[in-house]
Amino acid sequence: MSLRSARARTARPAATPVKSARKVAKATSTARTRASAAPRPVSTPPTGRPKVATVAVPKAPSAPTVLPTTVRPPISAIAPTKLQFKLGDKAVHPKHGVGEITAVDERELGGTRAVFYVLKILDNGMKVMVPANAAAAGGLRSIMSSKEADAVLDTMRAREVAVDVQPWSRRFRAYTEMVQSGSPHEVAKVLRDMHRLKFDKDLSFGERHLLDRAKSLLMKELAFAKKVPEEKLAAEVASIFQA
Repeated sequence: MSLRSARARTARPAATPVKSARKVAKATSTARTRASAAPRPVSTPPTGRPKVATVAVPKAPSAPTVLPTTVRPPISAIAPTKLQFKLGDKAVHPKHGVGEITAVDERELGGTRAVFYVLKILDNGMKVMVPANAAAAGGLRSIMSSKEADAVLDTMRAREVAVDVQPWSRRFRAYTEMVQSGSPHEVAKVLRDMHRLKFDKDLSFGERHLLDRAKSLLMKELAFAKKVPEEKLAAEVASIFQA
């Protein structure tokens, strides 16, 4: 190659960079066109259960609750033993004296059903309830017989002294226990000793209380046992202590 041809080739500007730039511009334009023509993504609603408005529906009235009917056994089925007393009977309570059975009721006490005697005390009209199955253990008894009443009167005639201890506080305690025993003979001893003490000196408040208590527990029962008015029986007892 001649020197002139080599110089001509060297002097010409290179066409490759221009052509490459045109290709790049064309590719960029094509990409933009495709991007604008591409469909836009559609927003997808969030997944999960759709919220539903809650509407309050009135409840239907419920049926009334029916409680089971409790069948109570008759009194005869509850009573553990044969009833000792019936309506109208006279009975002696160890702490209150003679009373009349005015009712035989079935009552519930402490979750247990039982039969009770309703005793109206004749001396003051007070009503006392006594469980029928524990009447004997509690000291409730029938009126003494006429023969037993005679034995009690003989106890009053005795010249002995039931309690002879010192000091008086011990005697008072012993006499109080005798009155509360429920035994007519023990009560008769207290009545006898207090009457004799009354002739020797003025009774103290405690001694007068023992005397009145013994009278209220014993005199009415003796009158019923002897089938005489209480006034006549009181006169007989007074004559015993004056002899």
